[in-house]
Amino acid sequence: MPELDPEQLASAPLAYENPAFLNSPDGRIVRILSEYSEPLARFRRERIQDTVVFFGSARFRALDEANHQLELLENTGSQRPAPQEEQPARDGAVTELQLRRAEAAVEMAHYYEDARRLAYLLTEWAKGLKSRRHRFVVTSGGGPGIMEAANRGAYEAGGKTIGLNIKLPFEQQPNRYITPALNFEFHYFFMRKYWFAYLAKALVVFPGGFGTLDEMFELLTLAQTQKLAKKMTVVVYGSAYWKKVLNFDVLVEKGAISPRDLDLFQYADTPEEAFNVLKDGLTKNHLLPEEQTAEAEDEIALRPEIAKTRR
Repeated sequence: MPELDPEQLASAPLAYENPAFLNSPDGRIVRILSEYSEPLARFRRERIQDTVVFFGSARFRALDEANHQLELLENTGSQRPAPQEEQPARDGAVTELQLRRAEAAVEMAHYYEDARRLAYLLTEWAKGLKSRRHRFVVTSGGGPGIMEAANRGAYEAGGKTIGLNIKLPFEQQPNRYITPALNFEFHYFFMRKYWFAYLAKALVVFPGGFGTLDEMFELLTLAQTQKLAKKMTVVVYGSAYWKKVLNFDVLVEKGAISPRDLDLFQYADTPEEAFNVLKDGLTKNHLLPEEQTAEAEDEIALRPEIAKTRR
């Protein structure tokens, strides 16, 4: 029989304070539940009832930044840029690819400015609504580009604004315009998507790439299949861009979607046009008559309004 150590046995760590367990495969369910419960607690504490989500490219910059970068490229380097796109710049030379991308950045920068303006208009209107909770709070993925523009516009209007960031290998940093108490970082994409979907009463889709397409079609599919017992106003911003990228008419023609599925969203090409679409949809579908508002807002109603599913 082995001898007992004369020293008293140290206490084992509590399970919820044990990093080895929490970060192990066995702790995955705890991590998932944490990414549900911790944001919910913060949304309740900050009295967030619902949101309007902005999606769009992380690569678009503010117009002044894009113009400055183009000016630097046009005024430095070789007068005869390298003819092949793959050829790297040497001795400060500027390639044709760099110039084209800088010119495209200036062209696409107006989407940044439009997102900023639209978020400002929406927040200014929402702040005037009679409610003990914050309504239709501008929400983004928390990073740069269109995400920054949306948070920036809401910040400039003096409202709260949410950033739902994701932990990535290349560390996307949260933009500086997010309300600090509403700055989130998720490990699991599906939990981040949950919080995008279940507080949102409207969605604005600015030009973007794979991530934007993924988020847009996921929410359109939820609306198409009636998985959410709420009406969501969807604005697809920049018809010229999106009609080149996507041909919805072909989907209808080939029978992949129903003609009425095209009614799930509306195009808009100016911040004012998009704001009017959002205001009309949010007012019609989600604002109680004024005489009912005070009666409905008790302590239970101060919690976030998590959307019901069909079951």
